[in-house]
Amino acid sequence: MSARIYLLGAGAFAVGTSSYVVSGVLPDVSSELHVSLTAAGQLATAFSLSYAVGAPILATLTGRWERRTLLIAALVLAALGNLIAGLATDYSVLIVGRIVAAFGAAVYTPAATLFATTLKRPEERGQAVAIVFSGLTFALVLGVPAGTFLGPTLGYKGVFALLAAITVLVAIVERGALPKLEAPPVVSLRERFSGLTDRRVQIILALTVLAVLSAFSVYIYIVPLLKHTAGLSGNITGILLLLYGVGAVIGNFAGGRVTDRFGSLRTLIVLMIGITLLVGTLDVTLTTTVGAGAALLVWGMFTWAFNPPIQNLLLELGGGLLISLNASAIYLGAGLSAVVGGLVISTLGVAYLPLLSAVLSLVVVGLVCVLWRDANLQRVEELEREEDIYLTA
Repeated sequence: MSARIYLLGAGAFAVGTSSYVVSGVLPDVSSELHVSLTAAGQLATAFSLSYAVGAPILATLTGRWERRTLLIAALVLAALGNLIAGLATDYSVLIVGRIVAAFGAAVYTPAATLFATTLKRPEERGQAVAIVFSGLTFALVLGVPAGTFLGPTLGYKGVFALLAAITVLVAIVERGALPKLEAPPVVSLRERFSGLTDRRVQIILALTVLAVLSAFSVYIYIVPLLKHTAGLSGNITGILLLLYGVGAVIGNFAGGRVTDRFGSLRTLIVLMIGITLLVGTLDVTLTTTVGAGAALLVWGMFTWAFNPPIQNLLLELGGGLLISLNASAIYLGAGLSAVVGGLVISTLGVAYLPLLSAVLSLVVVGLVCVLWRDANLQRVEELEREEDIYLTA
């Protein structure tokens, strides 16, 4: 069973690389298409916002589809988007390709996450989610550095064409290896958004948006930031991005195990305090090659340990419907990060990105504390009700 979950993670790797590779090819896109670095960064915005909007709508439209068929169709759509980007000769066509690829990813990731939870026992759901999200972390390990290494040789067109081929290959393998899985009961778009009336869900989705915004407002522009702080560029930057990805893989698996052992809220509060300290000191740690390597490794670990406890919280509150909403929240945060980060760069300069990230992380710490307080209050109320029932009896 676990081998099939890893295959689902491979699909997440394919669609995740499509999202993250932009960070590695930004200079190449800017040079070939004669657009500014900020404009090139909006390719990430186009992908992320399309994902955020598309995830709940497409989940509703495909609600009756058999799950394996849905996964394969999503991968084919993502491959088509990358092929369009690989053939693009101007900025507008490249944007279209990014939007199409985003729609494929928006269908795949939530569906693969839920598929994986059916292949594990309930007490191992955190690990199942972590395995699928390991595909996204491997996209950071290989995808972003690959864009940095291959961009100068293949150009952005070659990079996106290669992604299209990889995605098709994964789709073929999944078609032969995964079992059929009938669709869950059909849910209307109105029902899909009904979870938003729960205050706890609102807080979780808000902190997801802000946590992703905090991380990616820096990460999308990490190449120019490293050049500014330490004068680094070329292959050394690719190696540093590889270290971030390695940290992300470690953090993702550790996050799943720690969540299963200690619970979601305890895990989240420790992670967010650590992230705040890490990003708050990036302006110092990124000034040397060794410091940058250590900082990116640990930052990757803490940032990508964030997903399993969040997903587990939502599964406890409302199951699969909320996973789809959280996927939208993740990519809404990523889309906003390119815009917000670009504004900071154009007004204050790239050196101010770590400060922005630290402030946003502090807000997330506060929201996690609110969740913790509400959970404790709920436990007290439940104990009081049980006591009243006992005394009445």
